Amino acid sequence: MRACWLAALPLCLPFAVAAATVVVAPGQGLARALQKAADGDTIELLPGDYRGEAAVILHKRLVLRGVGARPVLHADGRHAEGKAILVVRDGDITIENIEFRGARVPDGNGAGIRFEKGRLLVRRCTFVDNENGILTANFSDAELTVEDSEFGPAVTGRRLPHLLYVGRIARFSLSGSRLHGGQSGHLVKTRARENHVRYNRLVDGPGGRAAYELEFPNGGVAFVVGNVIGQTADTTNPALVSFGAEGAVDDREQALFMAHNTLITEGVRPGVFVHLHAAKLQREVATRYVNNLSLGFGVGELGLADITQGNFTATAGMLEDAATGAYRLGRGAWVRGRGVEPGTARGVALAPQAEFTPPAGTRPLAPRTRWSPGAFQD
Repeated sequence: MRACWLAALPLCLPFAVAAATVVVAPGQGLARALQKAADGDTIELLPGDYRGEAAVILHKRLVLRGVGARPVLHADGRHAEGKAILVVRDGDITIENIEFRGARVPDGNGAGIRFEKGRLLVRRCTFVDNENGILTANFSDAELTVEDSEFGPAVTGRRLPHLLYVGRIARFSLSGSRLHGGQSGHLVKTRARENHVRYNRLVDGPGGRAAYELEFPNGGVAFVVGNVIGQTADTTNPALVSFGAEGAVDDREQALFMAHNTLITEGVRPGVFVHLHAAKLQREVATRYVNNLSLGFGVGELGLADITQGNFTATAGMLEDAATGAYRLGRGAWVRGRGVEPGTARGVALAPQAEFTPPAGTRPLAPRTRWSPGAFQD
């Protein structure tokens, strides 16, 4: 029972409603489980393949969690409301340890998850072969947090398949995640007012030909710390990080703070490590670039060349093995320990407190007084 009453009391006061756990196995129907669950409940998906599953989450509070080996939601031509495998309407929702695969909708803009309003936490999930991995709406008070997840490869033969596309929401946070195998779209595109992108591996990798690896088309306030960001020689746009290419859409602050990133461009065509479109934003953009490491034939913001702020250019021989994705500085690299104290920006620490660990996730960094440029310290 969800409520209990004491008949002996004259006013019959109810006890607090206890949260329940609803367990679902393949073939039992996720949509039916969502209808059964109440606000505050947890739905647990057992391991296996869930075919043709598509549903709308209408709850104000809910946890949807895969248990054990990650269950897979296969779209198999089905979708909710012509939008996604899962549509999150509103509320405070957590989705954990689930794979989303094969999202297709008639307008070509389908997603593994369509997030519309409220707060959504996505943790330890995988998005494969979708028109978009996660796609949000444009509600100005919405917040999206993605942790320890993997996106890619993108669907082929479709227009602009973005792995992660964030609309004009209040806040977006991405950490411990790997995005790779983009096509003509971007690995990450975010129009959020405030962005925290920390300790991720945004490296397109073999077969990838994404445009931007990380784009802030309308600017905003962006903290980009401790990431490996890399484009292939087959990229459809030479810029790795783009800020403000479509101009401002509101009165938002404009600031880009980049610290302890490893930026990699492959091939012989010059890349653009960071392209800041200040003229299109038509307002002052606060910037700080500290302890970043650039690798490959490219150019970028002048601040990335400022060695007094710990920004250095590396060669492949300075890394452990760039060809296999080992982007740590080698033991003999002369730039080791030549970073500066990262400090803060807008009261937010720019010093990394963790670093990416494959296949997805982070490991904490011990406190230190000596810094090296790039995304890895040890």
